Amino acid sequence: MSKLRVNSFSISIDGYGAGPDQSLENPLGVRGPELHTWVLGTRTFQRMHADFAGELIGDTPGRAGVDDDFAARGFENVGAWILGRNMFAPSRGPWVDDGWKGWWGENPPYHVPVFVLTHHARAPLPMAGGTTFHFVTDGIHAALERARDAAGGKDVRLGGGVATIREFLTAGLVGELHLAISPVLLGRGEHLLGGLDLPALGYRCTEQVAGEMATHVILAK
Repeated sequence: MSKLRVNSFSISIDGYGAGPDQSLENPLGVRGPELHTWVLGTRTFQRMHADFAGELIGDTPGRAGVDDDFAARGFENVGAWILGRNMFAPSRGPWVDDGWKGWWGENPPYHVPVFVLTHHARAPLPMAGGTTFHFVTDGIHAALERARDAAGGKDVRLGGGVATIREFLTAGLVGELHLAISPVLLGRGEHLLGGLDLPALGYRCTEQVAGEMATHVILAK
């Protein structure tokens, strides 16, 4: 059976996966972007940005190294994604025809079917590059079943956000969790692991590697 994975999920030293006061202007919360500095200059992120924007950031192909290796691993053998609604749109409530097609524009970096958790039905949204957003209204187990069917034997990547990952972890559905611990203290925001008894849920640390700008930890069952 394909594995449900979380890859390249950035948290602060004090455990926050997003800053406070998320909004259209601050989709990751105040100071949330600081968590992701480790990945922005990597070759993997440069290529991903070029896919949807048509150009590299700056004039270099990005840096190699441990951080890039972990970023690249996150896209290997992925046949489908699952996202919480906030990872697709900043809006809440029933969908309105406002032209919004996701944070990444016309050519998102997924290139496979993406299943978005929501309480409000919506028709599938095909995009450039092989991505189609499907909107799932009947919960996380239904989303995972549909994603596994679509993945065709490959793994399913769970993209977040924090509340969505916590829900899947609590249900014991995540097979592998890669955390990139950034050298940042947020103090406030959305805490990823607070109150979760991971050993009781069957998780253990299977890998830890110091990268150039983050420490990478793998938790698995």
